[in-house]
Amino acid sequence: MKRGLDIVGVLAVCLMIVTGCGTGGDEQPIEDTPGDEPVDEQQGDAEDTDFTVGMVTDVGGIDDKSFNQSAWEGLTEFGEEFGLEQGTGYRYVQSSDIADFEPNIRNLVRENVDLAWGVGFLMNDAIKAVAEQNEDAQLAIVDSVVTDDNDDPIDNVANVMFKEHEGSFLVGVAAGLQTETDRVGFVGGVESGLIKKFENGFKAGVKAVNPDAEITVQYAESFNDDTIGAQIANTMYSQGADIIYHAAGATGYGVFNEAINRVRNGEDVWVIGVDRDQHEEGIYEGDQSVTLTSMVKRVDRAVYLVSEQTMNGEFPGGEILEYGLDDEAVGIAPTTDNMSGEALDEIEDYIEDILEGDIDVPETDDEYEEYVDSL
Repeated sequence: MKRGLDIVGVLAVCLMIVTGCGTGGDEQPIEDTPGDEPVDEQQGDAEDTDFTVGMVTDVGGIDDKSFNQSAWEGLTEFGEEFGLEQGTGYRYVQSSDIADFEPNIRNLVRENVDLAWGVGFLMNDAIKAVAEQNEDAQLAIVDSVVTDDNDDPIDNVANVMFKEHEGSFLVGVAAGLQTETDRVGFVGGVESGLIKKFENGFKAGVKAVNPDAEITVQYAESFNDDTIGAQIANTMYSQGADIIYHAAGATGYGVFNEAINRVRNGEDVWVIGVDRDQHEEGIYEGDQSVTLTSMVKRVDRAVYLVSEQTMNGEFPGGEILEYGLDDEAVGIAPTTDNMSGEALDEIEDYIEDILEGDIDVPETDDEYEEYVDSL
């Protein structure tokens, strides 16, 4: 495989999401939201709103170049589009430790924000505690479903989920086709049902196109430790892996750093980014990057849209909103500089297969084993 392969195609990520099906009602599409378009008359009327919204970050922080940053970008776009002032109309609260989650969320509720966001599944317990003690509060969480003691969704929490396994399958196809050693790796943050979706979707995509490939999996048990990320990547690359997919938040910085160091020493290794197009995170010289591709997940769009719904009096409390490939809410990054034409063509074919129901992408370990047995 050579760096700087010609771009044979571009798989663009749509700037629109439509709502998935909530368990509490019928599926309803959400209207498109503006990107660079001029503000229309209806949006202009909203500039005088006194709506307020706050967001509590996970420990990765607002500049994690991953889902926290994406969520803040969505909230910022929402605030700017509707004339809210940063700091009063919309703002974020940084968490440096898991123990910060509940007091940070509670403080937003005490300030009477109209909507309080918790970013990340690790905030589930904190959101639950605050929601149950403040029934009039409106809260939303990314990457988790908050339920009561009877396992029913709580009425004053909107639950935003994604089909990460579908997007991960696509980057698995890329890895399976472009590995030269037939060995690839997956680095997860904290092992959980959520991150297992990334892992199993990725492994399924690899095996779909390269059944003989060996896949090494290791969890850092942290989303905020680049040193551990680098150590894991060092081991995987040393054992022959030439492509590593990370779903580890800021821990993934270490994977990029290790790959960059090795490329500068003449090795051919790659990283697959997560949540956002992480091409820039892999740059080591000029515009050359160790990022093969990235699995993008439009947290920004979901945050924008749910905030807009809430401002318009349509808070989706108690609903589970799941965004997937059919919504163009997950997929492969628009930057394709290092992708082969074969991989791009194969990915397009697999997108169609998933959308048409010909492939049921596995989420769990058991589903993955069944998938492999069916190949």
